[in-house]
Amino acid sequence: MNVEKLMKMAGAVRTGGKGSMRRKKKAVHKTTTTDDKRLQSTLKRIGVNAIPAIEEVNIFKDDQVIQFQTPKVQASIAANTWVVSGTPQIKKLQDILPGIINQLGPDNLDNLRKLAEQFQKGGPNANAEGTGLNTVEEDDDEVPDLVAGETFEAAAEEGQKS
Repeated sequence: MNVEKLMKMAGAVRTGGKGSMRRKKKAVHKTTTTDDKRLQSTLKRIGVNAIPAIEEVNIFKDDQVIQFQTPKVQASIAANTWVVSGTPQIKKLQDILPGIINQLGPDNLDNLRKLAEQFQKGGPNANAEGTGLNTVEEDDDEVPDLVAGETFEAAAEEGQKS
């Protein structure tokens, strides 16, 4: 190594100007637990209170629903802050529709209209094109029928010969 490279590297680890001490230890990076503790302390400062006995939380976003089963819910009415923590599941609105009709508000009325039009066009299992029932590819998913006198071994041998 040449002297210039060495001086450049030595200058990078100084904490002050020329003639000052080098730093004694490397900077430790924060972990996610530090972020979680900071979040909890901020929420405590805002004054959120836990709300017990909530079984389900649904957040409506366009035609999707973010659903939390047995979440931990905290709220601060004064700060207009709600904290929902748990494992979310993203579902389509029509998949969970019968059970959540009473939860839908006026802002989701448009999405409900679209779903109703889809049901009227093609039935309950209408696909995106509105052509009716979703069809499964018949040939790929079904097990072929056995032909009398043939075995799987004979068919495998024929496949290897050709």
